Amino acid sequence: MSIDVIVRTDFSKHKLLESDLAADPFAQLQRWLDEVQAANVSDWQAMSLATATRNGRPSVRVVYLRGSDERGFLFYTNYDSRKGHELTDNPQAAAVLYWKEFERQVRIEGTVVRASDSESDAYFASRPRESCIGAWASAQSQPLADRATLERLTAEFEAKFAGNPIPRPPNWGGFRLIPDSVEFWQGGVARLHDRLIYRKQPSGTWSIERLFP
Repeated sequence: MSIDVIVRTDFSKHKLLESDLAADPFAQLQRWLDEVQAANVSDWQAMSLATATRNGRPSVRVVYLRGSDERGFLFYTNYDSRKGHELTDNPQAAAVLYWKEFERQVRIEGTVVRASDSESDAYFASRPRESCIGAWASAQSQPLADRATLERLTAEFEAKFAGNPIPRPPNWGGFRLIPDSVEFWQGGVARLHDRLIYRKQPSGTWSIERLFP
């Protein structure tokens, strides 16, 4: 199969200069998150997360960014899922956030640690009840005989927790991606994009460098 239609995109909405940047990547990302959220961009928290086995075989999927501060970038999952096992065996990851409406992307690379139990408990308690039931019913990434089996398990857990708060499953919780580099990409005219990357220094400070597009 070939793709014959060439879709031309002329990036021209913004520029990104060194003078525009915050002193650290967390503050800079928050600026961009505030802008896309204020503009009601659809799925503005969607983040492509790449993991790898201990032998280096990669995989990628979309998760939701659920927290961003100086400690890192937070997301949640089933610890027994494929990504959960990969992050446990090889606690390094990369992530990308992309907002076509603003012609921007952010690339993050670093190490991963589990969030605290209290943090995971608090987030789980804030989820819609049906999502909490789903976390119990799904053995994420494991083979499933048919849709009916999943629906039966969901009904069983709905009955089990009927009228009561739903506790967090012991194999479900947060991971925090602690960055050693964060790149901010702003689309530019004639593909002359702005790419500015923060790199963590041994002193704990951040250097900023411009990259060729």
